[in-house]
Order: sequence, then structure tokens, then C-alpha cells
Amino acid sequence: MKLLDGKLVADQIKTEIAAEVKLQFLDRDIEPPHIAAVLVGEDPASMTYVAAKEKGCHEVGFVSSVYRYPANISQAKLLEVIDFLNADSEIDGFIVQLPLPAHIEEHVIIERIDPLKDIDGFHPVNIGKMVLNLPCFLPATPFGIITLLERYNIETAGKNVVVLGRSHIVGTPVSLMLSRKSNPGNATVTLCHSLSKDIALTASRADILIVALGKQGFVTADMVKQDAVVIDVGVHRVPSTETKSGFRLKGDVDFEKVSRKCSYITPVPGGVGPMTIVSLLRNTLKAAKRKLI
Repeated sequence: MKLLDGKLVADQIKTEIAAEVKLQFLDRDIEPPHIAAVLVGEDPASMTYVAAKEKGCHEVGFVSSVYRYPANISQAKLLEVIDFLNADSEIDGFIVQLPLPAHIEEHVIIERIDPLKDIDGFHPVNIGKMVLNLPCFLPATPFGIITLLERYNIETAGKNVVVLGRSHIVGTPVSLMLSRKSNPGNATVTLCHSLSKDIALTASRADILIVALGKQGFVTADMVKQDAVVIDVGVHRVPSTETKSGFRLKGDVDFEKVSRKCSYITPVPGGVGPMTIVSLLRNTLKAAKRKLI
């Protein structure tokens, strides 16, 4: 078994991004890429993600801004914030951190974002272009997964890929990306969800198994084919007396047992998470290059 080390790959890509920022922006006295995040409420996971994004921005020479609002902000007020960020020429791209409070309709917020600043890749325009394999901003987590497979030279063409989970953030887009005529891609993809039958049997036939169900330890060793590649997207906080924080992170996969059986596997933490952050940085750099035209 080999680890798909997302932290290692993300660090390599950040070094590449930093060099490009210096060469194309700083050395030419052009303002560096500027990314903003809108954070509503105080969800611990969301706060951790935004903090990691800020850290990544500083490492590559980006400017980073965070707009924080209470959980009771009205939808109308949040839409005003989106309009402000759309119009701000200094900001190259921004995200609205999900999930949002129940009284706010996520699709309304996402659809208000300028597709040219939608570095999360969630706007219908970007999703549509992704489906057609046209240039666009790819959703960060699926983009990170594809990059990880590419950097480790894992063949996807003709492979049997099973994706567990059909969310619009991970499962559905990664299934589409891996089935496209591209490299990585050209796979035969099965997308499983809560109403799928015989999930364990389907998973056990996968050459590449991508798990994004949000259920801790759902995938056990008997659900994994010998020498399969396993991508664990799940992140769960589990109480622990062995850490200063009082918790540790676990995934959707029983790592200890599954790792003995597969050829490659992502750890949690240190697998998909860092790749999501660096994919956001890549999208921001792409957005900022409009300044260079």
C-alpha cells in the first residue's frame, strides 16, 4: 500500500503557484491574485477551512480577505454582499463557504456569483461547461482528486470507477470528470447513493473507489477489491484524549483495515483536504490572469 499524500502534492503545487505569481505578477508590478471568502456563522469545520485557505494564500503570495457575518444574516443582505464582491475589481475570485444557515437558499446565493469569479466552480455556468469539457473553474474537491490521480500517474482510462455519494460538491462532478474524454478520465463510472442497491457489492468491483458519503468508517475491507485505489473524502471529528484539541479526524473509510488491501489510499487528514485548498488557489490564479491580457 502507498499513501496518496495530498499534503506533499499540494506543497509541490503551491511552490509552482508561488513561482508563477512572482514571475507574472510581482516582478511586473502587477497586483497579485486576490481571493475573498464569505463566512456566515461559526461552524467549526467552515472556520477551519477558511483559515487553511488564508494560510495557503499567504504561502503563495496571494492577497486574502475574509468577510464574516452572523448566522442570522438575511438572504437579501447576503445577496448584497455577493453583488459587492462581483463588482469589486480588486477581487479576482471568491467563495461563499457552505453550508449556509437553513433560512438561506444556497442555490440562490451560488447563482448570484459572477461565473468569472466563481472559484468554487459551483455556478451552473461552470458546471455546464465542465459537463461539455470546456474551459471553466472546476469544483475544488473533484479538481483536487483528479490532480492527485494525475500526479501519482494512476491510470483511469478503461478503469471501473465507483463513486459513493452524489452531492453537487463532490460525487456528481467527480463522476462526470472521470467519465469525460480526457486524461485523467475515460473511465467507466458508477455513481452510488442512498437508494442504490448492493452498494457493498458494487464498491467491491471498483478499480478506483471514491468515497464521499459523509458516514464515518462506512467502507470496510470486504467492500474493497484487492489492489484497488481508494480516495476518502470524508472528514469527521472524533473525540480523543491523545490530542491537544480533544479530537482527531477520521474518514468515510476504515483506514486501518482497508489500507492493508488496497494499492493506494488517501489518509485523513492529509489526503483530499490539502488538495481542495490548492485547487482553490489554482482557480484563483486562473481568474487573476485576466489582468495579464
